[in-house]
Amino acid sequence: EEDCKNIVEKLNILLANYSVFYQNTRGAHWNIKGEQFFVLHPKFEELYDNLVLKIDEIAERILTLGHVPSHNYSDYLKVSTIKESKEVHNGKKCVEDILNSFKVVIDLQRELLEITDKANDEGTNALLSGYITGCTMLILDNHEFKSIKKGRSRKLLLPFFFILFLISIFVKNLSFEISTS
Repeated sequence: EEDCKNIVEKLNILLANYSVFYQNTRGAHWNIKGEQFFVLHPKFEELYDNLVLKIDEIAERILTLGHVPSHNYSDYLKVSTIKESKEVHNGKKCVEDILNSFKVVIDLQRELLEITDKANDEGTNALLSGYITGCTMLILDNHEFKSIKKGRSRKLLLPFFFILFLISIFVKNLSFEISTS
């Protein structure tokens, strides 16, 4: 019972962070300006569509564990490590915020995975392992790539492709700034 209470508390913190991450990404989608608008605008939408699925799954997991998920945004802001974005017009700043947000949720998921592993909570373990894999996967074999083309595994791999996309934009901008300095 104590393990379950601790897991639910941590899941609610993860839920809060994903919720703020989602709203920040949605704000970036709505407000992005500049030369990268046509590239970033649809990518931000892909990302927030993926984030809202995670939010729902985490809330449902909390319910499955017999508790109530937090649902007030004011409560999310109190416990979330991810803070509200104020600069949603600047593409580079939005990309930096998104990369930092991914780092926060990955760290929280790894911390929670250790707790759920000790508590033998296989359901939460499976959920978190999928999220961690989706966010940090670095190598795709040919079979997985073909599955993506056919529409399978898309939910899991969207964050991976989005991270690579963001990193490529960030590196291009960084190298451009260095070479023009």
